[in-house]
Amino acid sequence: AGEIGFGNEFSSEDPRCPGSLPEGQNNPQVCPYGLYAEQLSGSAFTCPRPANKRSWLYRILPSVKHKPFTSVPCGDLTENWNEVEPDPNQLRWLPFTIPKTTEKKVDFVAGLHTLCGAGDAKSRNGIGVHVYTCNTSMVDRCFNNSDGDFLIVPQQGEILITTEFGKMMVEPNEICVIQQGMRFSVDVFGETRGYILEVYGAHFELPDLGPIGANGLANPRDFLCPVAWYEDRKVPTGYTVINKYQGKLFACQQDFSPFNVVAWHGNYTPYKYNLKNFMVINCVAFDHADPSIFTVLTAKSTRPGVAIADFVIFPPRWGVADHTFRPPYYHRNCMSEFMGLIKGHYEAKEEGFQPGGASLHSIMTPHGPDVDCFEKNSTAELKPQRVAEGTMAFMFESSFSMAVTKWGLHTCQKLDKNYYQCWEPLRSHFNPNWKPGKQ
Repeated sequence: AGEIGFGNEFSSEDPRCPGSLPEGQNNPQVCPYGLYAEQLSGSAFTCPRPANKRSWLYRILPSVKHKPFTSVPCGDLTENWNEVEPDPNQLRWLPFTIPKTTEKKVDFVAGLHTLCGAGDAKSRNGIGVHVYTCNTSMVDRCFNNSDGDFLIVPQQGEILITTEFGKMMVEPNEICVIQQGMRFSVDVFGETRGYILEVYGAHFELPDLGPIGANGLANPRDFLCPVAWYEDRKVPTGYTVINKYQGKLFACQQDFSPFNVVAWHGNYTPYKYNLKNFMVINCVAFDHADPSIFTVLTAKSTRPGVAIADFVIFPPRWGVADHTFRPPYYHRNCMSEFMGLIKGHYEAKEEGFQPGGASLHSIMTPHGPDVDCFEKNSTAELKPQRVAEGTMAFMFESSFSMAVTKWGLHTCQKLDKNYYQCWEPLRSHFNPNWKPGKQ
């Protein structure tokens, strides 16, 4: 990663080929170095300028040179939201199993498992939540998602992502976004696990800041995108391009590497961000601010203020609110809340919610602190204290009512059937004889 900024107009040349970007136009009759010009459009041509996304790629051979796509097995990747009956319960998963290298070699694509989601890729409106558990690098294989954008949250093991735009190393506590249609391959360095938020029909953007002002939360300067890097590599045995299209997987063969882009320019790129750079806003007087103040990226719906999906984090910070129950409050929400844990212990669930696991609190399903958290924080001395030190939990929040897959409810065998018991010991503290002034 080298280019800096969010959604900027970037231009990048592999230093081995200086002058490979055409000057003053996008598709000259003959491109420098005998390259092909190819546009990648991430928005309709006619989108308003602030939402218009496209990049021009100057490549050794164009993407169109490939054998026909044929259907291949999807494994545990699905867009079928009706596999099992709906389940409105509070759901929690123990850490998802990573296959051992000694037992079975599994790469990033083979290791994709859909947990929950909603909507429809065909009508360009929806989301999917996936986990990836893998142990092997992709060799002469790349992936592209024709359905939407992938926001990837590594939890264990760094991943080296080679894209048409260049390479990005992404470590736990960083995130990256591979936007719709961008081809990429994933190298891993051992047993590897993480989470993916997929959105159809919208791109991620930085949330508006409103009264917060011009600065804060995730700052544009902390986003990085790759610099041009090409390989001019023939693959006589066949290079496989795997295409996720309308929720299914298809593969085609070609005899060259797709990472043959010598130069590119535009504002439609993959990018990464380090969560430690998030400038946290918090309450400094009383009460508990809504978790929307922790939004890193949002994918907006057509309804003002309502997201298809928000990516929200709960980073280390100070808690200083006076005469306030400081942890998250008890809540019923018209949005779906999916949570994961990258590292550490989440404050409202010290036990049971583990790194590499997850929870889903569906639309209008009650949730909130467990009994230990409630009792401890109802009587705690309210001095300034560090919250979530050494921890990074996150939330994918969506206006969609997400269905859980058969893999999530049954096949993975990680569902914590005892989750509801963490609230069972909550008891009544009601005192009808209470009088004001005795607090």
